Amino acid sequence: MVVHVAVQAAPFDVGVEAERLSALSPLTGGVGLFVGQVRGGQGLRAMTLEHYPGMTEATLHALAQEALARFDLTGCTVIHRVGRLEVGAGIVFVGAGAAHRGAALMATSFLIDRLKTGAPFWKREEYDDGRTIWVDARETDEEAARAWMNNPTA
Repeated sequence: MVVHVAVQAAPFDVGVEAERLSALSPLTGGVGLFVGQVRGGQGLRAMTLEHYPGMTEATLHALAQEALARFDLTGCTVIHRVGRLEVGAGIVFVGAGAAHRGAALMATSFLIDRLKTGAPFWKREEYDDGRTIWVDARETDEEAARAWMNNPTA
């Protein structure tokens, strides 16, 4: 069982990361993936993500370790980008390998739901008209994270 966590400015390669997860163990029968990207619309030009170095990596690592144990994974990867990202850029890669697809997919969902509200990132949106807005977690994200804490199979 291998955990790979990175917080980085550089883009990630989805194919490379998926292949790495697939190759971790001969027991891997399924790999679940989620890739989040900067969504455009309403004049959004870019998003800047800031983090608390050291604390952010530790939080992501703890979530990955929890997913390993909870879903009996063969491995998992969490990569989160920081810095200024334009519309369409990848923000986050979450991948989970498991013996069966259900566990891999549930672990991926668990990880993205929990990191959306539990990891120390700060997001600022930049608009075409010059406005910048700090973004708070949405209530739907908070609800999704709470569901995992209250029900291990949410």
